Amino acid sequence: MNPLLYTDGYKVDHRRQYPEGTTLVYSNWTPRKSRIDAIDEVVFFGLQYFIKKYIIEEFNTNFFNKPKKEIAEKYSRRINNYLGPNAVGIKHIEDLHDLGYLPMVIKALPEGSSVPIRVPMMTMYNTLPEFFWLTNYFETILSTTIWMPCTSATIAKQYRKILDKYAEETSTALEFVDWQGHDFSMRGIAGMEAAVMSASGHLLSFSGTDTIPAIDFLEEYYNANSDKELVGGSVAATEHSVMCMGTNTGEQETFKRLITEVYPNGIVSIVSDTWDLWKVLTEYLPNLKEDVLARDGKVVIRPDSGDPADIICGNPNGKTEEEKKGVIELLWEIFGGQTNSKGYKELDSHIGAIYGDSITTERATDICERLKQKGFASTNVVLGIGSFTYQYNTRDTFGFAMKATYGEVNGEGREIFKDPITDDGTKKSAKGLLKIEKENGTYKLVDQVNWEQEKTGELKEVFKDGKLLIDDSLQDIRNRVR
Repeated sequence: MNPLLYTDGYKVDHRRQYPEGTTLVYSNWTPRKSRIDAIDEVVFFGLQYFIKKYIIEEFNTNFFNKPKKEIAEKYSRRINNYLGPNAVGIKHIEDLHDLGYLPMVIKALPEGSSVPIRVPMMTMYNTLPEFFWLTNYFETILSTTIWMPCTSATIAKQYRKILDKYAEETSTALEFVDWQGHDFSMRGIAGMEAAVMSASGHLLSFSGTDTIPAIDFLEEYYNANSDKELVGGSVAATEHSVMCMGTNTGEQETFKRLITEVYPNGIVSIVSDTWDLWKVLTEYLPNLKEDVLARDGKVVIRPDSGDPADIICGNPNGKTEEEKKGVIELLWEIFGGQTNSKGYKELDSHIGAIYGDSITTERATDICERLKQKGFASTNVVLGIGSFTYQYNTRDTFGFAMKATYGEVNGEGREIFKDPITDDGTKKSAKGLLKIEKENGTYKLVDQVNWEQEKTGELKEVFKDGKLLIDDSLQDIRNRVR
């Protein structure tokens, strides 16, 4: 499809709605509001993919490298069938095709940066006067591409802060936090591209993922190399169908076969609540204790239903002793471990646990705190972070918007802004040309600057007139996030 049709329908005729003599439109992309109480800065991520995939690849393949006649006919057909008789025209599309590149400048903060609410992450404007209409034409495809990776990267960083904090307080295995947040979200995200972009945002803060395509994505668009660096990884793991096929009368035999024959070494995660989690923990595992301890590797027990904090940490109001103790305490009673230098219990290295159903940042905090109160290190459990975290968001989670703040008409600059009287202040925009400064390590917006001032500051050109100017690596971006 012609990428100029990757837009909201009302965009196609805005060119004629601007004042006569308009030669420049200057816009910005900004998170305007946080709807998550603990977060007041948003991680910037996804722009490099947007530029490579849509601004360069899509336009070269499906626009500039196609015959102009074909482009014009298909564009006219689509718009005429869509709007009916209209005067949108085709010459401006043909002129862009003749030019052979997108005459745009994109300036941005470094990807991986944490950007305060209401501070722009990037700006865009046209470099040739006749193509002023292009700037805001890109609002739709920019927004639909970037809001999710920014949002998921931000939430992943929040998980990382929580898990780092409790690991510092209770554990001697701080490096384990790289794997403690594991992405389980792919099946619950609305489409493959969204799943991959979200999972890539997760991988800025963690190494664990079950979204394999995210690794290819980061190699393709962010210069990662899984031959030379750990981009993302996982372990062997079972699902309920595997356990069910062994039958409920032979589940212990299924466990034994898995840990002694199929996976005699290494890490294997076994879903353990197919029928009776407590029976697994009080009967099967004690019977298999010597097999578990004889392995060169770890057996990871995975409960998958019930209240996550109660199952992992124990429910004081539980009906049975097993329910009151919870998974970690029961594993300690079977396999033991060590009390570390901070005074907290760490399970024997041959055994562990993971919980991956309905985890949230609040539940992650609750689990870590309750383990701490019971005298256990937070790193005794891995948390599977799924679509319950990453799909239950919208563009409004952080109020993302692309808005114009400056234009030029007949050679005269105009500072423009919006400030709806009926709004609570969220939609109030900056005004004029923009500059981002760094003050005590934090980004700060300065608006209503002149062109000379706009050329300084923290926003750097990453794209100009068809060419990518900054091509970041995954490692650089991870370093900024962490």
